[in-house]
Amino acid sequence: MKIPLSWLRDYVDIKISPEELAMKLTYAGLEVEQMEYIGLPRPAGSRATGERPELAWDRDKIFVGEILEVKQHPNADRLTLVRVAYGADGPIEMVTGAPNIKVGGSGYKVALALEGSRLYDGHKPGWELATLKKSKIRGIESGSMVCSEKELAISDEHEGIILLPGDAPVGTPLADYLGDIVFDIKINPNMARCASVIGIAREIAALTGAQLKPVPQKMIAKGAPIAEQVKIVIKNPELNPRFTAALIRDIDIKPSPFWLQRRLLMAGMRPISNIVDVTNYVMLEVGEPLHAFDYDKLVARAVERGKTPTIITRLAEPGEELETLDGVKHKLDSFTILVCDTRGSLSIGGVMGGAESEVDAHTKNVLLEAAAWEYINIRRTMASQKIASEAGYRFSRGVHPAQASVGLKRAIELMRELGGGEIARGIIDEYPNKPKKIGVNLPVAEVKRQLGVEIPAKEIVRMLEGLEFKVEIAKDRRPKTDDRRRSSVIGHRSSVLRVTVPDHRLDVDGTDDLVEEIARLYGYENIPISRMNDELPPQRANVDLEQEERVRDLLIDAGLQDVVTYRFTTPEREALLTLPGSPRPAIPAREYVRIENPISADRSVLRQSLISNLLDLTAANLRYRPRVAVFEIGPVFWMRGADDALLPREVATELPEDKDIRLPLERRRLAIVLTGARDEIAWQGADTSPVDFYDLKGIVETLLAGLHLTNASFVASDNALFHPGRGAQVRLGDWVIGELGELHPVIRDAERFDLPAQAVLVGEFDLDALFARVTMAYKTSALSRFPGVAQDLALIVDENVPAERVHTLIAQTGGALLQRATLFDVYRGDQIAQGKKSLAYALTFQAPDRTLSDADASKVREKIVARLKREIGAEVRGGN
Repeated sequence: MKIPLSWLRDYVDIKISPEELAMKLTYAGLEVEQMEYIGLPRPAGSRATGERPELAWDRDKIFVGEILEVKQHPNADRLTLVRVAYGADGPIEMVTGAPNIKVGGSGYKVALALEGSRLYDGHKPGWELATLKKSKIRGIESGSMVCSEKELAISDEHEGIILLPGDAPVGTPLADYLGDIVFDIKINPNMARCASVIGIAREIAALTGAQLKPVPQKMIAKGAPIAEQVKIVIKNPELNPRFTAALIRDIDIKPSPFWLQRRLLMAGMRPISNIVDVTNYVMLEVGEPLHAFDYDKLVARAVERGKTPTIITRLAEPGEELETLDGVKHKLDSFTILVCDTRGSLSIGGVMGGAESEVDAHTKNVLLEAAAWEYINIRRTMASQKIASEAGYRFSRGVHPAQASVGLKRAIELMRELGGGEIARGIIDEYPNKPKKIGVNLPVAEVKRQLGVEIPAKEIVRMLEGLEFKVEIAKDRRPKTDDRRRSSVIGHRSSVLRVTVPDHRLDVDGTDDLVEEIARLYGYENIPISRMNDELPPQRANVDLEQEERVRDLLIDAGLQDVVTYRFTTPEREALLTLPGSPRPAIPAREYVRIENPISADRSVLRQSLISNLLDLTAANLRYRPRVAVFEIGPVFWMRGADDALLPREVATELPEDKDIRLPLERRRLAIVLTGARDEIAWQGADTSPVDFYDLKGIVETLLAGLHLTNASFVASDNALFHPGRGAQVRLGDWVIGELGELHPVIRDAERFDLPAQAVLVGEFDLDALFARVTMAYKTSALSRFPGVAQDLALIVDENVPAERVHTLIAQTGGALLQRATLFDVYRGDQIAQGKKSLAYALTFQAPDRTLSDADASKVREKIVARLKREIGAEVRGGN
């Protein structure tokens, strides 16, 4: 964005050099890519990088002059003799061929160059610098000249001379009157608020401590009330939150004055007429794009000729088309927001106006629009219609609705000043949903915590108020804490700044955003380098993240790979996880969260389970390798509202009371898939036998133990996802936190998943429910320094006795001396009676205060056997 220094000075008093100003802006995030010097000397050591060369105007040879007389050249029809006064010894006479002055005319204010001036030759191609010398032109001696823009390196224009405003001070060095510096500033997306003169001036005021001057808002309105002459209807306030309009009658369409045209040219815009130029000028100055309608054309388009026009903003209808100002006819999308009247579309809202209602040379009455548009919709429209415009550039990055009235009042008054006419009293302002002010509490200590620099509260207030934040100082009322693991910011009673965010700062909504603003204004270059041996700033623990990373570490240590799949799927794909007619589906029949603009047909909804996409990934990998052992941590999404009754009990009890049912419920889940060999085949001594249910169960047990969850139990599951008899629920007390098992062969063999005919183990767990039951503090016992005693115990029990029941009885009876009981074998066969099974356990006995003998261990073992026989009819296999 190009901005002249003279324009910035309208709004802020700049006392530092332009070079220092450029450095401050760059360090604050507004990268000054180039500085163009117009008529002023460039500092030593710097060089011009623009397309056009620069020229420093000689202060003692190039002045503001006034033509006193224009006469015809006696020897040439196309040349004239002009007598020019410049406030020195007296008028001087010279020859000129300028077509924009007429014989007999006078009073023209011009740029006068005296003999010896360094100028560019306006009659030769390219840029050739020459020194002005006295010479005879068609017999008349001439040593001075009145200059064109090319001769002064202002632009490429050389068809006529520069005609200055009538109030230009004669005799003033031209460098003092027209000299300027144009900053070419890169406006990054995070600095969209600065895409205007007032936006840059606001940053300069904050950086230098200067006072920012307000945008003029005076509007001299004497005409009939506008409410009687136009009506506004907003049909989609979520896309068009505000629409304002003003009316000016009997305006004179003509070229803009020199000062306005020059500023537009320096900013890179082409002057057209005073009305169009004012809309562009105010857009550059305030950052609010505007659009001018020919009011009489709107009246003529009204359903009943002469009736009051009604402006309607709405979405485009199917098949609707509009020809825009650039002459292109656009077929509009259903999401495109339009400005219309009762007969049809007038413009694409926030992007470009239409040809049918544009202002032209015959316009007398102008309806001026200033509105606000939803920025994401503007981006979609620009991309879909392949339109790039200055208005779209700003609206697509976000312009607050409050800016609309500021730009409207500034522009309509400028139109009156430059074109005459009469402004209708009042403005139309449709603002159905005015947004609330955003407030942020900023502890002063938080600034030091993040930046490592002690900045006094008063200095922080000065910085933020310089950016037009409203700041109040309060005291932190939160109690102190002695917990050293928590940040000192939490426990320290410091000053708290209650900050109200100004309307134009759409990017600020939290503490971190404010700290970033403070860092910019303080200067990143002023923040000292902290060495590694310096004191670390206090840190806040992110418990959720730490727990999630702990789960990742435990599963990776167990030999699994961490993967990420799409969060999108289709209902049909997830329906394949349930057998037809199953009494308990794998995924309850909840409504899906649908994507409005899916990237493809098979990514149309947000997933409700991780397993479907994970099975697709497994199938793809099995084409290249015989073993897959993966896990994924990610969210699933459940629609809120009527389907809340279908939510699991563990989820439903955790719903906040102030829930917003318009938003889907998002839960973190963990899914695991195992298939193939137990070990990687490439490993030496690898176990190549296929994985089974107990491999996955063991991994889950390791995970739960690593999280210090000791009350887990596994209960048979009737989930239709699993092979009958090979699935289990994982419970923590009474809460079900997940299920695991072997994938049902019918689901495995479905053509959609394309999995080989081998056991596939799957499990899915609710991480949010799991983490809610993890405590940061847990009990542990010191390792015994005495040796343990190992014994085996093989039991024959009825087939319907679960191993978990046996294990519980062994653990309860063994008491403190039994350190571990591990099931290492299950046998069913000819060597035992039908309807029976053999469970073999490895028992480890150990005392904390003495060495146990075999006899001591055997006594405990006998107690265990006696209880098992008494309660479940167990017999010791082999009689041992």
